[in-house]
Amino acid sequence: MSEDEKTPAREVITDYAQAHFRYFRTADGTVYAQRNGHPVARPIRSQGTTGSHRQELMVGLFKDGRGVFNGTALKEALDLIEALALTETVQPTHIRVAPGFDGATWLDLGRTDGQSVRIHPTGWEIRTPDPREVCWRRTQLTGELPLPARDTDGKGIDLLLRLTNFASAETECLTIAWLIGCLEPSVPVPAPFLTGPQGAGKSTAGRMLVRIIEGMSGDLRRAPKDEENLITAVAAGWVTALDNLSHLPPDMSDLMCCIVTGAESLKRALFTDGDVVRSRYRRPMLLTGIDVGVIRPDLAERLLPLRLERPRVRRREAELWAEFAEALPVILGSLLDLTVKVRAAEAETPTDLRMADFAHLCAQFDMATGLGALAAYRASLDDLNDDVIEGDLLAQTVLKYAAGLDAGAEARMTSSEWLHCLSTLHSGEECRPLPKGWPTTGKVLSDRLKRLQPTLAARGVLIDWGRTRAARYIEMTRPDQPPQQQEPAF
Repeated sequence: MSEDEKTPAREVITDYAQAHFRYFRTADGTVYAQRNGHPVARPIRSQGTTGSHRQELMVGLFKDGRGVFNGTALKEALDLIEALALTETVQPTHIRVAPGFDGATWLDLGRTDGQSVRIHPTGWEIRTPDPREVCWRRTQLTGELPLPARDTDGKGIDLLLRLTNFASAETECLTIAWLIGCLEPSVPVPAPFLTGPQGAGKSTAGRMLVRIIEGMSGDLRRAPKDEENLITAVAAGWVTALDNLSHLPPDMSDLMCCIVTGAESLKRALFTDGDVVRSRYRRPMLLTGIDVGVIRPDLAERLLPLRLERPRVRRREAELWAEFAEALPVILGSLLDLTVKVRAAEAETPTDLRMADFAHLCAQFDMATGLGALAAYRASLDDLNDDVIEGDLLAQTVLKYAAGLDAGAEARMTSSEWLHCLSTLHSGEECRPLPKGWPTTGKVLSDRLKRLQPTLAARGVLIDWGRTRAARYIEMTRPDQPPQQQEPAF
């Protein structure tokens, strides 16, 4: 055969690739490759050292006897494939959990054969999803989960609780409800904050909860020092677990709020002037620590405090994790059984809580089990409100002022007048100096009160803003009937 009759290498690669892979793009324009009949998709531009599409294409060409091709031919072929894929329909990719058809959700087991768990209110099953229904994206943080056990009769939940040191039955209820929430991609869940005395096993319990979802390779991490590194870690996995927190600066607190309820970040694409890379994220988080200091009100509404106690009997690490690894298939099977029951339960959605989806999940949990997860969740939020108030001198001063108002009375002043009034009240007759961080202007005071508004409302003090022809004002009211605090129903 003459040189002119030979098929160019790039055409051989392109024909082979289109015959063995499906190419599509996501909403942000990233092109993915998906082997025919397999649910795992890989970005074609990935230059990863393991598991990249470039590598699987080279291996396939070699094993099928098409030859070994140089980098130039591969690059030209992939450039053409990428251009063709940009005209294809848009399909999202998912990490670990994904929505499916007919109200089902999927859990990626991280297996090479693509087997996953389909969860539906009528039951769960293990099977390989249709690639057009679910496209899994995997990273180095995607660990492998064992095949869940069948007919566990709830034994797995008991095994998990026996291996951990949660302080109360209410805490155990909230822990299981959070795990169920992690299996639902459309439900934002509050971030558990595992706290307790030194030696209570917070890190160990945190690892166990993460590994139920992420596999035995899942682990806790130190909190990154900057926002970009944390977003990168969040985008590469499903559950982000930060260990041994001792301080939450305002920027980190705000970022955690965004991670829990969802946000998007943009950064300039490498080697470009105008292109950007979009990173959307809404992920379950888990935190551990003895004390993180002052908790800001907006983060407090997104936290789920889970207290642990020191164990009476200590065990060796190797023995503990060997038992957990052996019990993990049963734990996962019991969790899936309970998830099916909870999703099939009907319950009203509480309308007074910030995390309404999780509150509704707790109500469904109570209907399915007869336990008191919703009441425990309300009680935990009430405790967090106390923590916010104890760490904020302005909130304490506002409550002190409101205590002098008659029921149903209201006080209305400008922000500057409120600042003078509250500063005088805090200083007292001793003329104590104002603490560091105290508002210095009426505008700063108004902004601080907006953050504290839900916390103060939970204590029967309503803050509102308005305007007259002369000026804007802030109004403080003590209603005749304070908000009803629902008693825990344990």
